[in-house]
Amino acid sequence: MRNDAAVKTSLRSVVPPFAVMDILAEVERRRAAGDRVWSLCAGEPDGGAPTDVRERAAALLASGERLGYTAALGTAELRATIAAHYERSYGVHVDREAVAVTTGSSGAFVLAFLAALDPGDRVAIARPGYPAYRNILAALGADVIELACGPEVRHQPTPALLDAAIAEHGPLTALVVASPANPTGTVIEPAAFAELAAWCTERGVRLVSDEIYHGLLHGSARATCAWEHDRSAIVVSSFSKFWGMTGWRLGWALLPPELIAPVDALAGNLALCPPALAQSAALAAFTERSYDEATAAAARCTEHRDLVVPRLAGLGLNAPAPADGAFYVYADATALLERAGASDSVELCRRILDEANVALTPGTDFDAVDGGSWVRLSYAASRDELDGALSALEAWVAALPSP
Repeated sequence: MRNDAAVKTSLRSVVPPFAVMDILAEVERRRAAGDRVWSLCAGEPDGGAPTDVRERAAALLASGERLGYTAALGTAELRATIAAHYERSYGVHVDREAVAVTTGSSGAFVLAFLAALDPGDRVAIARPGYPAYRNILAALGADVIELACGPEVRHQPTPALLDAAIAEHGPLTALVVASPANPTGTVIEPAAFAELAAWCTERGVRLVSDEIYHGLLHGSARATCAWEHDRSAIVVSSFSKFWGMTGWRLGWALLPPELIAPVDALAGNLALCPPALAQSAALAAFTERSYDEATAAAARCTEHRDLVVPRLAGLGLNAPAPADGAFYVYADATALLERAGASDSVELCRRILDEANVALTPGTDFDAVDGGSWVRLSYAASRDELDGALSALEAWVAALPSP
């Protein structure tokens, strides 16, 4: 007979779920039941993969070509093509061997953190920030140091915040940055990025740069590749956002020399290799037509931002740090919470979904301390979806008691 007292789950598995995935599941359930739900919760580009990528995938499947295992870090051809992308886009030379193709950027983070960190290492991240950084690091035994990055610093780390963290907690092993960032869409300006990179170099702190939203920029904003300043940094990127290939589950990391062999060994043991079909099809993401289509989709994101932001104030939402890129607005919902009589952003988002059929993401997903008064809106949806969602929100707010 089994001794149930001996059956347990690991402490490392005790991490909060990514709430937006639960919201997406609820949206899908309601739509399957025939409800009209407007979704502004997901960071998923509306247009999907470029034409050349889809056509190459279809041709591969039609050809009957055997899609077997590849090398653990991806095919040589795709690694070389990604390396060439950095020369084209940033003027940065990258050796093919430094590129590790992964199962989405999520796979890149897991591999990079496993290779570069030991349990107990202190890693600084911005708060608010992408929750998977915190949760993956916690599951791997790292000591996560959250930097309270308010709108006054545009929700991005600064040397002063890092110095204060060291004074309170002790030396840091790594710093994770994202520019453009999720959930805020803010960009670390080039001079500020150079300052952060220099700070890391001087203190022997590993810089981990999440660059999956590069190419999705608004106005004069410029995103900096970490390797423009620090070749010991880990750069993580993906086909998901700029190229609209979320479900293809393909990303990559740029690795400094000392991490290439460890990541190769870990990748082979954890996943054998990234998806072969996605790897082969992704070669077509780098054609001129694919670049043009992705750039046009990025321009539509700017149009969507310019549609959404001016209408926020009328909804009782305030975005004090303007979105420079990606496709998110992180908005202070204090005024709307008070008017709606909601206790926090979780309750507010639940009511909006139930009563207005609009799905938003509560700020608690990104900030466990102050997120209860913030919400994230994604404008990655189609123009029709945005118009419908905003109109439904405006009607719902208009029906609330007068402030």
